[in-house]
Amino acid sequence: MRVKNAVNAKKKKKKFLKFVKGFRGALSRRYSLAKQSYYRALKFAFDGRRNKKGNFRKLWITRINIAARNEGLKYNELIHGLKLANVTINRKMLAELAVNDPESFKEYVKIAKTALGK
Repeated sequence: MRVKNAVNAKKKKKKFLKFVKGFRGALSRRYSLAKQSYYRALKFAFDGRRNKKGNFRKLWITRINIAARNEGLKYNELIHGLKLANVTINRKMLAELAVNDPESFKEYVKIAKTALGK
């Protein structure tokens, strides 16, 4: 007698269909399409985790640039001035200061200006 492996096959299909439950149309009902959409979703999730890092860096740089220009410096001048003054603060913390604590950010701008000779 031939064994069709029905229990395992149903388990496998159930796993995919459970994951794609909220997907639109046939993507949530047909096994072959569900399988494709499952792998596609995992790929997008993987790519998104990689892109998130660059997106946040862009956001921090934009925030720092806006705050620095309000104080009369460009972003690249500020970063260069801080490096000349041997100040080690990352962009994330600088952006946080620029948004939430402008007075502290102004102190960093002063340090950069003195290091640049402005």
